[in-house]
Amino acid sequence: MSANPTPTINSPAGKSREEIMAEREAKKLAKQMKKTKSLGTNPEAASNAAPVTSKPVAHVISQKQEVIAKPPPSEIDTQTTAAVDKSREQIKAEREAKKKAKQSLKEAKAAGVTEITAKLDDTKITENLSEKNLQEEKKKSALSKAERRAIQEAQRAAKAQALAQKSGTPKAKPTSASAKQANKQLADVTVKATVTSASPSPTKSISPVSKSHRINDCKVRLFNHLEKARQEVNLFLNNTHIHPSIARLGEQYAQRTIVGSNARCIGFLNALKMVIRDFETPPKKEFARSLETTITNSVEHLQKCRPLAVSVSNAYKHIKHVLTQLPTDQPETELKENLCRFIDTYIENQIGKAAEAISYSVQEKISNGDVILTFGCSSLITYIFEEALRRRVDFRVIVVDSRPFCEGQELLRRLTVKGIPCSYVLINAVSFVMPEATKVLLGAHALLANGYVMARTGTAQVALVAHSFNVPVLVCCETHKFSERSQTDAIVYNELGNPDDLIRSAQCSLANWQTKGKMSPLNLMYDITPPELVTAVVTEVSILPCTSVPVILRIKPTEIGY
Repeated sequence: MSANPTPTINSPAGKSREEIMAEREAKKLAKQMKKTKSLGTNPEAASNAAPVTSKPVAHVISQKQEVIAKPPPSEIDTQTTAAVDKSREQIKAEREAKKKAKQSLKEAKAAGVTEITAKLDDTKITENLSEKNLQEEKKKSALSKAERRAIQEAQRAAKAQALAQKSGTPKAKPTSASAKQANKQLADVTVKATVTSASPSPTKSISPVSKSHRINDCKVRLFNHLEKARQEVNLFLNNTHIHPSIARLGEQYAQRTIVGSNARCIGFLNALKMVIRDFETPPKKEFARSLETTITNSVEHLQKCRPLAVSVSNAYKHIKHVLTQLPTDQPETELKENLCRFIDTYIENQIGKAAEAISYSVQEKISNGDVILTFGCSSLITYIFEEALRRRVDFRVIVVDSRPFCEGQELLRRLTVKGIPCSYVLINAVSFVMPEATKVLLGAHALLANGYVMARTGTAQVALVAHSFNVPVLVCCETHKFSERSQTDAIVYNELGNPDDLIRSAQCSLANWQTKGKMSPLNLMYDITPPELVTAVVTEVSILPCTSVPVILRIKPTEIGY
């Protein structure tokens, strides 16, 4: 049986078209009855639904369409009753409308796919075009730089040629040659532009690098967070906001003219006295607050020249505290005198009298025949040795020194001038002379809150060797050097020195280290000595263990007047 619902035109002989259609419909209804029996439906309802002989042609055709659509059995009766008599042209029109609807759906789907592919192609094309445009812009910028350089060379050559022609000197030939060379560079600039953009310019590599930039660029990555001394001239000159005494002090800090915690603190306080005396309060402003801003700017300038010592930081905090306690009803001259008097008292008590008290405590530990080993140069240690000499104690000093500053030579000079017998060795020979020593006296840059001693680089090594030989180690440190900071290594907080200080001469293997690949010399200023290697700390309060630092920091502001 054909699936096409359209009736055939050529009918067999002896039968009319209506009879053939009726037979076909009868067969279809018989098949449908069998299906309804298998599904368990009532056969009588199916037989009564469509009599064969009494149906017109339009009704038969509508029933045929319903059978092709295969509705469920429960909807057959409603579909047959809802069918309306239609003509042949209406049925064909409905079929054509359905075909057109299906075809339009297919075309819409195909059009959607083509639109998506077209959009994807468009995005790819736009991306490629944007990449090409970026490449072309880069090439244009490179070409423009090269062209500019060539044009500048040509202009310079033309100017030189014109000057030579005016003066009548025989310098016209080389200038013309340089002009030709510049024109040649202009002609070849399109060929060489890509090469010059890819490779670094030779002028930058040949140009000399300043000292400060060397220190900035050639730092060890592990110590990038550390501060370093800056040596630019513009920090010290032509700065109207900085007092001349502060500018001079900053230069002395940077050039290492003033070295040592006590010396740096005394220099800072003396310069501050000059700032206070020359200070004038701006109109409609308070003396204490305006002076505090001036002192803050001065301290920031000193910090740029060289990182502040712990003693300087403590003195600055103490002066700021005093500024907040100044009365507002006194005249400005009296306030200045009070501040200068307070600074003198601070220097006398915290540095001068503290050194006397520490020396008195250490003299009890020095006896005849002692061999005292020390490292570097400390003003406090020098004072202790001089006091022992005044007491006519027979002792000998071993001075251990290290590069790059060799500060022990200054201590050796001071002691030999006083007539104290001394020996001088470098730190690599400390284990050789340590068996001779009876005790070790060391100075300190600062004493941290966790008991660690911050001192010149090499102090920890000397203390470790002394500990291995069971030699007592005494650290002499004033309480104004005590810090509330805690650290257990020299990496967290330290000061970077100039790497060029490690170079002894032009024949040294470190000479021209900037040109030797990835070489980065490290010059740390301080190291950290753990409290296990220190026998005791001698302060103006008493001889204490290293772990008593927090106690001193607690009682100092109230009981000692810090």
